[in-house]
Amino acid sequence: MTRATLTISSRNYSSWSLRGWLLCRMAGIDFEEVLLPSDDPDARAELLHLAPSFLVPRLTHEGATVWSTLAIAEYLNEVAPKAGLYPTDPVARAHCRSVAGEMHSGFANLRAALPMNLKSRHPGFKVWAGAKADVDRVSALWRECLERHGGPFLFGKQPTVADALYAPVATRFVTYEVALEPAAAAYRDHIMAWSLLGDWIAAAKAEPDDIDELDVEF
Repeated sequence: MTRATLTISSRNYSSWSLRGWLLCRMAGIDFEEVLLPSDDPDARAELLHLAPSFLVPRLTHEGATVWSTLAIAEYLNEVAPKAGLYPTDPVARAHCRSVAGEMHSGFANLRAALPMNLKSRHPGFKVWAGAKADVDRVSALWRECLERHGGPFLFGKQPTVADALYAPVATRFVTYEVALEPAAAAYRDHIMAWSLLGDWIAAAKAEPDDIDELDVEF
């Protein structure tokens, strides 16, 4: 069987690459990472939000080429149905898809105000009003999922697509020391202790490249 390839951009800055990578690891497929250099046009378009759609992360697997994180999630769910990327219960599965879809298409203010940067810390960072509304909505989503499905992940004891999509948000809340309600803070801490995320963060911290536009002094 031909080994899959996952094309990603910076591990330190690219929230979408992190999501695609987590999904591939969760699905259990054998894949090779291809890291685009920071000056690659596709990489910079994704990292600097310069295009309405992005070509990274991009999964190539058994003749298929899939981009867009949700498309990758749906593809992996088809080829690895026993991996548990979505809940088995149809009602919970519909809820998971809705929560993941909201992350995929929304929260523009949060993305702009709190860019992912795993190497940095900004204590005392002031979250502006538009982004605060997004933070509050994320917290409400997390609380609702935990209450309905029992935690510690959003849909129970095992991570799903929703956790993969919200993991970069948890890292943003750590980077900028965003104050959260207790339930959301507990979920953030659980995700930050997730071994898969730990593997990614360790690799990100070893990356030599910095992108000046994303290393702003707040």
